[in-house]
Amino acid sequence: MSEYDLVIRGGTVADGTGADLFEGDVAVRGGKIVATGAVSGSGREEIDARGKLVTPGFVDIHTHYDAQVAWDTQFSPSTNHGVTSVLMGNCGVGFAPCRPDMREQMIDVMEGVEDIPGIVMAEGLPWNWESFPEYMDAIEQRHMDADFAVAVPHIPVRVHVMGQRAIEREPATGTDMQAMGAIVREGLEAGAFGFSTTRVIGHRTASGDQLPVTTASEDELLTIAMAMKPFGRHLFMSASEFDTGNGFSSEFRMLSRVAEASGQTVTFPLLQYNEAPDRWREIADACAASRAQGIDIYGQVVGRPVGVLFGHQLSLSPFRGCPTYEAIEHLPIAARAREMRKPEVKAAILSEMGLPLDPKTYPAFMREVSQCYAMGENPDYAPPESARFDIIAAQRGCSVHEVAYDALLEEDGQAILYFPARNYTHYNLDVVHHMLRREDTVLGLGDGGAHVDAICDGSMQTFLLTYWTRDRVGERLSIPEAVRLMTGHTAHVGGFGDRGIIAPGYKADLNVIDYDRLRLAPPRASFDLPAGGRRLTQGASGYAATILSGVVTARDDTPTGALPGRLVRGRRSAPVA
Repeated sequence: MSEYDLVIRGGTVADGTGADLFEGDVAVRGGKIVATGAVSGSGREEIDARGKLVTPGFVDIHTHYDAQVAWDTQFSPSTNHGVTSVLMGNCGVGFAPCRPDMREQMIDVMEGVEDIPGIVMAEGLPWNWESFPEYMDAIEQRHMDADFAVAVPHIPVRVHVMGQRAIEREPATGTDMQAMGAIVREGLEAGAFGFSTTRVIGHRTASGDQLPVTTASEDELLTIAMAMKPFGRHLFMSASEFDTGNGFSSEFRMLSRVAEASGQTVTFPLLQYNEAPDRWREIADACAASRAQGIDIYGQVVGRPVGVLFGHQLSLSPFRGCPTYEAIEHLPIAARAREMRKPEVKAAILSEMGLPLDPKTYPAFMREVSQCYAMGENPDYAPPESARFDIIAAQRGCSVHEVAYDALLEEDGQAILYFPARNYTHYNLDVVHHMLRREDTVLGLGDGGAHVDAICDGSMQTFLLTYWTRDRVGERLSIPEAVRLMTGHTAHVGGFGDRGIIAPGYKADLNVIDYDRLRLAPPRASFDLPAGGRRLTQGASGYAATILSGVVTARDDTPTGALPGRLVRGRRSAPVA
C-alpha cells in the first residue's frame, strides 16, 4: 500500500522562501506536503521531475475574477501560468452587497473600470445573493481550478448604504460611514481577506461617469479601516494615484495614516508614469520610511510593463472610427484582412485617420500608435527601442499609421500591437528590476479577469520566470528570488499563510516546470464568454504539472478537468512547525 498520495521525484526545488535550490523529492498526503528531501516511501501517483523545476503554486493577490467565478470553472488565463490561489474584489469593484434595483449600476461600474462587456455579466451572473455573506455563500458552491478568496469592494458597499447619493458622489455622513464599516465587518466575519477601494480619476463607469468612491474622504476610509481593526491585520488595498507636483503626495500621507491608525496592511499600485518617470521612487522611498516606523504598507508592482493591446479582433483598433473601416468591420477577420490589403481601401482608411473620435465611444489614445510595437508569435514584453513604430516609420519614410496598418495585417489579420503604457519610459525594464528587488513592494497588478479585451497581464508569472531569471540581457533575478516573489512573499502579505512554501505542513499547491522549455504563447482573442463575449487569453508551454491540494489540475500545459479549487474563508496562518 502506498504511503503517500503523490510523490514528486528528483526535482530541482525552489521552496518559495528564497533559499538556495536543492535536489529532492516532495511527498503529499491529504492535500498537504508531508516530506521533502529524500523520500523513501512510494506514492499512489508519482511524477518524475528530474531535470525540472519544482515550485510552490503561484499566489496572485490582484485579480478580478468576481464575475468569471460565477460562470466558469477555470481562472484562465491565470491558471495557464501556474497560479493556484487568487484574490478577487480588487480596486473597489465587485457585485456584493447589491440590491436588485442596483444591479445595472454595478454592471455599469465593472464594465467601465474593468472592461468586461455588460452583456456578458447580464447573462452570466445568477444574482443569487444580495448581502456580501450571501455572495460568499453563492460562490462557495463553485468548484474551480484554483483556490479563491475575496476582498470587500468599496463601491457596492457605498452604493448599498447611500443609494443615489453615492452615485452622485455626495459626502458620506457619520451615519453612512458607520453603516459602511458594519458591512465590511460583516464581510470579514464571512471570511473576506480585507477591503479594497479606488482613487483613480481615470476609472469611470461604462456611461463615462466618475465612480462613487473616487473622492471619498479620509474620514470615510479611516472609519472603514478602524472597523476592521478588531479582526486583526487584513488587507486594505487602494488603487491610488499620486501627484507630487506641489510638494509630496497628500494621497500617500493619507494612506500611511490609515495604515498606522488601523494596523491594517495597506497596499497601493507602484508604477512608472511617462509624465513623471521618477515619481515612483519618491513614493517607494516614502513607503520604506513608513515601514521602518512599523507601518505595514506596500507598493504593488508588476514584473513587466502594463501593456495595452490593439487588434482587429479586440476592442481597441487604431482604425475604428474611420468610415471605410467601419463599413467592413462586420466581415470575418480573414475577409476583412483581404479587403484591407486592397490599395484603395488602405488609402481611404489612412486618409480618415485624422477624423475626430467620439470620446464616449473610443478612447483618444486608440490612435496613438507611435509608441507601439508588433507583438508577433514570440511575445517580447521588453522590445528594443528600434522596433518602435515611430522609428520604423522614420526609416521607411511613411506615417506611423501605415506601419500599424501593415503590422495588423500580419497573421491573417489576427496580429496584435503592444503598447507598454507604464514602466517603459526609458525603453527597458531597469526600473522594474529596482521595483521587484525592494523590500517594500509586493507582486500584483496582473488584473486577471479584467480588461479582458485590451490587457492580458494574467500571464505575468510565466514572464517573470522566463525573462527575469533566464532570458534577460543584463542583471537578472535568481530563480529562488523570483519564485519567492510569486509564492512565499505574496502568500505572506496577502494572508495565504498556509501555502506558498514547500515544507511539511504547507498546502500541497505545486508546479513542476520544464524550465528550459518554458515559453509564453502570444495572446489571442477568444469568444468563450457568456453571450459569445470576447476576451484575451494566453497560454504557455513548459508546465509539466500544476497541482492544487495534492490533485493534478494540469498536465503538459493542458487542464486535466480536476477542480479541487474552493473558496478560502478567512486569512490563513502558517502551519506550526
